[in-house]
Amino acid sequence: MSSHQQSYKAGEAKGQAQEKTGQAMDTMKDKAQATKDKASQAADTARGRTHETKEQTGSYLDAAKEKASQTAQATKEKASEMAESGKETAQAGKERTGGFLQKTGEQMKGMAQGAADAVKHTFGMADVDEEDPHTKTTGGH
Repeated sequence: MSSHQQSYKAGEAKGQAQEKTGQAMDTMKDKAQATKDKASQAADTARGRTHETKEQTGSYLDAAKEKASQTAQATKEKASEMAESGKETAQAGKERTGGFLQKTGEQMKGMAQGAADAVKHTFGMADVDEEDPHTKTTGGH
């Protein structure tokens, strides 16, 4: 084989190797771009889901705050109603107790007056009007 043929074949082999290397490089570039695109798309999807989750969480928190506020208001109203009912019950008890004490006081006063009249009568100090009605005689004294 002549050196010219050898040079031609070497050049041809070199060209084929360069062509295959170029094709391999293009294939790798395409695969790298596709991988990059998929990663970017996945990141965009994740950002979208994160945003949705954040909005949902915000909505849940707002709903929880509203529910807590409503519960607190209902509890406050119930406590107020119970306090008012307690006041009314105490007032009614006070009125009943007051009436009982007044009646008892009048009874005690009557008993004391009766005892005082009995002592006066015993010692002859009773007026005719103060004498015991049981000891009065009809028609004078």
